[in-house]
Amino acid sequence: MYKLAGNQMEPAKEDATELVKNSVLYKEFLAEREEILRHKWIESEKAGYDIGFERALLDWIVKHRSAWRERRQKQGKGS
Repeated sequence: MYKLAGNQMEPAKEDATELVKNSVLYKEFLAEREEILRHKWIESEKAGYDIGFERALLDWIVKHRSAWRERRQKQGKGS
């Protein structure tokens, strides 16, 4: 559904939200976030305390992101 905004037609807010939720980019973001949270949990268990999201994020990017992305791309091409 569209609404008039100024001189242009824009998608209604609900449609824009659904568009974002269904986008490949958003789905990739969610998958990456899930991996980072899993890494945070594993590394926190090893350390014996919560290492925090930022530390887990940086550690995951340095150690795992490239390989994770390659696997995701191969899985996507195989589907």
